[in-house]
Formats: sequence, C-alpha cells, structure tokens
Amino acid sequence: MTVSLPNTLSLEEFLKMPETKPASEYIRGEIVPKPMPKGKHSRLQLKLCNHINDRAERANIAYAFPELRCSFGTRSIVPDIAVFEWSRIPFEGDGEVPNDFGLPPDWTIEILSPEQSSNRVIGNILYCLQQGSQLGWLVDPADRSVLILRSQHEPELFQGKDAPPVLLGIDLSLSVDTIFGWLKMSER
Repeated sequence: MTVSLPNTLSLEEFLKMPETKPASEYIRGEIVPKPMPKGKHSRLQLKLCNHINDRAERANIAYAFPELRCSFGTRSIVPDIAVFEWSRIPFEGDGEVPNDFGLPPDWTIEILSPEQSSNRVIGNILYCLQQGSQLGWLVDPADRSVLILRSQHEPELFQGKDAPPVLLGIDLSLSVDTIFGWLKMSER
C-alpha cells in the first residue's frame, strides 16, 4: 500500500511528519508503509544484528542498526538492518550516536516479509548502492536464500552452505544454512 502525496511534498517535509509504527518510507514522492515484522522476520533481524555487532563493535569495525531511518538523496528509507563502517558513523561531539543519519549504510540488509513486494525492496537496495553503499542483502525466508547485490557486480544467489559476502574486516563465517537455522529455537 502506498499513499500518494501532492507534488509539493518534499523529503524535508516528509521528515517533519510524525513517525509511524510500523515505519513508513519516502520513495519517489510516495509514503510507503513497511509491513509490521512478524516472528521469522524479527528473529532473523535480531540474530543478524547481534552476530554482526558481536564481531565488529568491540574492534570499532562496524555497527549494525535495526530499523534505522536513513535519509539521503531523494529517499528516506528504513532498512531492516543498516550496517555502517565505524569511521562513517556520524558521532556527535560527545561521542554519542546521533538520531539522524543522512547517509546510506555501507551494507543494507532487508528481510523479505510475505506481504512485501520483492521488487520494491530490491529497488531500495539498488538505490543504496547507487548512493554509495557497498553491499546489499535480500534475505528470503520463504525459499531460504540470500540475494547479494553489489555495485558493478551481477546479482548472486546464495543458498545452503554458501557463505554470503560481508563488509571487509568483519569475520562472520556465516552460511545461509546457519542464518535460517536460527529460526529453530526449540532445538537447543
């Protein structure tokens, strides 16, 4: 579902509007509500964020933010996970993380929900890549795959024991099977 806006609504005006739950994105002059995350989506999002941050935060390599609004170029999007290299996080003068991120993430991760349009989500990943992101993942729980998008590369589909690429410097050693294995919580 999209909400068409008058031609005069700018990105700046959209950003002054109150936040919604779930979040809405501003894409090509339209407000596009994101679907409410469900169980599989939430589990994968949390586990991926924690896994990335466990390996990248302490060494100041990168940080994975869940549901972070990123406003840059002509869009304001809320990737499921936005990973920023440490040197690109726009820390405030006191060292705190800011509320507003006016730049694309280095690595954007989207987890496809059943009611989402894969092309709309891929469109956001491609836009991030055009604006300077290094890497995009589209995680599809329905077919247990991860589609990898990178600037100047053909898309690649990873499944099973394949280990999808991550940002340089982050040692994840993570296979697609491992990612989707996190959905089973009762087998401990």
